[in-house]
Amino acid sequence: MDTSRTALCAVSLAVNGRHFSFDIPPWVTLLDLLRGDMELTGTKKGCDHGQCGACTVLIDGERVNSCLKLAVTLDGAEITTIEGLGTPDDMHPMQKAFVEHDAFQCGYCTPGQICSAVGLVNEGHARSREQIRELMSGNLCRCGAYTNIADAIEDVLAQETVLPHREAAE
Repeated sequence: MDTSRTALCAVSLAVNGRHFSFDIPPWVTLLDLLRGDMELTGTKKGCDHGQCGACTVLIDGERVNSCLKLAVTLDGAEITTIEGLGTPDDMHPMQKAFVEHDAFQCGYCTPGQICSAVGLVNEGHARSREQIRELMSGNLCRCGAYTNIADAIEDVLAQETVLPHREAAE
């Protein structure tokens, strides 16, 4: 396909607290922009069909499968990836809980699981383990670490920690 005649689209995003501007083809997904142009490879490409949740990021505080979002539709949005939640020296409470509860095995799905869990807490709908499991059902783990993932989320919910964007969800 000859892309030399394709009109590029301007898009500006705040990613992990930093502002970026891009001129991109209209078909570029947020996932491909993050992993390719921005080299933020913590967000994983799993199924590329929105069925596994490995690519989950926070868009304006809400969890979204980045493989399903065209980057051009997000002009002005605030994106938070796993790299923007915390650092090894200053981990986000959810990252700490995942480590403390051994809520990962191979680790491939972990960034999406953590971003989804942060979004779940921000939403404020999970009041029980059953609700946590249901609300996290869009994030698959081939290793089967679901019990430990639910334990980690319950731990953070019990801490009543105010996480980024929680105020907006209330």
